[in-house]
Amino acid sequence: MQSKINSFFKPSSSSSSSSCTSNPTPQLCESENDELAIWEKTQHIFVNTYTRRASDLDGIGKKKESSDEKSEKPIPENRSSRGECGSSGRNLNKKRSYAQFHLELGQSNFLLHSCSTCGLKYSPGDEVDEQNHTLFHKNFTLGIQFKGWRNERVVHTSNGDRGRVVLVLDSDPVAQRNKVQEVVKMMEAELGEGWIFHKLCKVYLFISSQRVAGCLVAEPIKEAFEVLSCSVGERREGATAKKARSSSGELQFGDIVLRREVMKRAPSEVSQKGAILCRREGVGAACGIRAIWVTPSNRRKGIATELLEAVRKSFCRGCVIGKAEVAFSQPSSDGQALASNYTGTPSFLVYKTGKLCC
Repeated sequence: MQSKINSFFKPSSSSSSSSCTSNPTPQLCESENDELAIWEKTQHIFVNTYTRRASDLDGIGKKKESSDEKSEKPIPENRSSRGECGSSGRNLNKKRSYAQFHLELGQSNFLLHSCSTCGLKYSPGDEVDEQNHTLFHKNFTLGIQFKGWRNERVVHTSNGDRGRVVLVLDSDPVAQRNKVQEVVKMMEAELGEGWIFHKLCKVYLFISSQRVAGCLVAEPIKEAFEVLSCSVGERREGATAKKARSSSGELQFGDIVLRREVMKRAPSEVSQKGAILCRREGVGAACGIRAIWVTPSNRRKGIATELLEAVRKSFCRGCVIGKAEVAFSQPSSDGQALASNYTGTPSFLVYKTGKLCC
C-alpha cells in the first residue's frame, strides 16, 4: 500500500520541478517518480468525460412569458362578480325550477282531462302535455299544416282560388302517405278509430291557406242500397221526441235536480224506428264514400261538396261518375243532410263498409 494519497496523482512538470527544487533531498523526488511510474504501469487510469449542457435561457424566458400571459389574461364576462354571488359564493341569479303538485280529492278528471272540442285527453299542469294538446287542438280546429309537394296530383280547383283538392294513392311517396296518416288520426278523434282508411282507399285532401281543411276517403264498391225516403223523416221525428222525453225526464228534490243521461249510438241499418231504412235489393254503384271530414273552423263553407265533386270527376279514369252511383257508409245525422242535399233526393245510396271490391 501507498503511504501517501497524493502519490496516486501525477504531478505536473512545473509542480514536480518545483517540488524537486524545493525538496533539499533529491532522493525523495526520485522515489516518488518511481512510485508513479509503477502505478502507471499497472494501468490505474481514470478517464472523466464531461458534456456541456444547453443553456436554459430560452426556457426561462418562455416560462416568464407564460406567467406574464396568465397574469394579463382577461377574466371572462360570464363569470359573476363577487357582489352578484353573495358572501357564500353561490349565484343568486340562477334560474330556479319549480314542480307542480296536485291534491287528489276524489275529482273525476284528476289525472286526465278531455278537451270538449278536439277530444284529446291530457294532464292539466303538465307542461309537455299542455303543449301537445295546444298543437293538436290548433291542427284539429284549423287544419294540419301543408306546405305543398313537388309532384302534387291536383284533381280539382275551387272557384275563386279558395283552395285545391289533392289526390293521394297508396303507391305515392312515403312523405305523402305519412301526411295522410296524420290527417286520418285527426279524423279518428271525432269519427272513431280503426275503420276509416285501408290500402284500397283513395284520399282527397282539400288544401286552403297552406292547411288541410278537409279530407274525403273513397273506395271502390259494386253494390249499394237505396234509403227509403220515410226513414229520414222518422229519424228526425224520433230525435225531436227523444229531446222532449229527455227534457221531461227530470227529477227534482229540493235544490237537487237529477237528469236522465242520453247515450248516443251509431246509426245502423236495422229496420227500427229512428234508424236508416233501406231496400233489400241492391243496385250497382261505383264509388263508396267511406268517410268525409271538415275541420270545425271551415264547416258550412261548401268544402264537403267540392270534395264530392272532385271524387266524381277523378275516381274513375276517363269518365265522370253520376251522383246516383255514389254511396255513403252509414252516415250520421249531419252526413244524411249532406248526402240528401248533394244528391237532391232523400233516397240516396248507402253501403256496408265490410264489402270491398276485389
